[in-house]
Amino acid sequence: MTHSYRQPGVVLTDRRFTVPLDHYRPGGETIELYAREVVASGKTHQDLPWLLYLQGGPGFGADRSVGRPGWLGRALKEYRVLLLDQRGTGHSTPANRQTLPLRGGPAEQAGYLTHFRADAIVRDCEAIRAEVTGGAPWTVLGQSFGGFCVTSYLSLAPEGLATAVITGGLPSLDAHADDVYRAAFPRIERKVGAHYARYPQDAERARRIADHLLHHDVVLPGGYRLTVEAFQSLGIVLGAGDGTHRLHYLLENAFVRTPQGFTLSDAFLEQVQAMLSYARHPLYALVHESIYGQDARPTDWSAERVRAEFPQFDAAKALAGDEPLLFTGESIHPWMFECDPALRPLRETADLLASTDWTPLYDPARLAANEVPVVAAVYHDDMYVDTAHSLRTARRIRGLRTWITDEFEHDGIRTGGPRVLDRLLALVRDEA
Repeated sequence: MTHSYRQPGVVLTDRRFTVPLDHYRPGGETIELYAREVVASGKTHQDLPWLLYLQGGPGFGADRSVGRPGWLGRALKEYRVLLLDQRGTGHSTPANRQTLPLRGGPAEQAGYLTHFRADAIVRDCEAIRAEVTGGAPWTVLGQSFGGFCVTSYLSLAPEGLATAVITGGLPSLDAHADDVYRAAFPRIERKVGAHYARYPQDAERARRIADHLLHHDVVLPGGYRLTVEAFQSLGIVLGAGDGTHRLHYLLENAFVRTPQGFTLSDAFLEQVQAMLSYARHPLYALVHESIYGQDARPTDWSAERVRAEFPQFDAAKALAGDEPLLFTGESIHPWMFECDPALRPLRETADLLASTDWTPLYDPARLAANEVPVVAAVYHDDMYVDTAHSLRTARRIRGLRTWITDEFEHDGIRTGGPRVLDRLLALVRDEA
């Protein structure tokens, strides 16, 4: 059953599909997928080509936009767009602390979640493509993790693709998670340095907040325990186009004077709660490291282990001396499953996933023989996806054209959507 409705300038249609949980067992258990079809008003009856959008993540449902903002408005000039909630997100059989106990205990939950990586998402796309397009190949636009999925698509089912567009999401084809994080921490340190250069007053503010957290037990309004490590993880925003400014405004409102002296303000704590809680996207925390697991080795809490190789990120050591407090970036750590109420019941499940031996997500030989027109935006010094890894992969995908830019950060498709998509579509058509 489908339901259509209108927003300014667009007609939306809710679409639901049934796919196998395990595509290697097509007669086994099934799950439900949800996607939102978007078409420009006045074009509802036109025979338009399809563009499938794969969201960044992992673990995030597709954007819930209103009307035709940004890149979507540009895409709707010539495409009918399908915004897919990838399995486990949004309305697509969500996986969280409330639903996962339906599977059983931690072992059963972990086994279930092994089916929620990019290869399964690609198989989902192929399973629904016949119903959506009548079997015709479609254009796929993948942002960040969505680009990882597109690279898997080119490896597993290139026959389903008319064109492939990747923004900020060219993965390494063979790096272990440890390699990814060893490359990441120096990038994060550079981003923090750039933030303090722009807002030098924030260096002392960050030290003051960290010192307060070292000496006080602070619990956020939703029950999240705010430790120094949790505070440092707010640096994840520094990879976004406006991230440095958002962090600055957050820090400047941290303390308020009370009859008992200065303490962290309610406004600060409320904002931090919204930024740190995984209640809206717990799957991200559960399967994030698995997106780098492809060499028959477990990730084994890679970010936590590799962070120990970079002592400059130790808050206590920084505060004991004159070094600036360093924020961290896009990484998942075991302590998050102790601090966050949305994750606490899933700690053992997360441990089991960290010990899983993962199968490959990409086929280098097939990518080397690629015939699909494909283009990728690579953002210079991207905090989330290593530029060197991206360019190495680009050279290994036959015919791929790159657009390397420092005009945008990792979220360029959000901040510069129409221009970014225009540039990429022009490049891919030149290649075609």
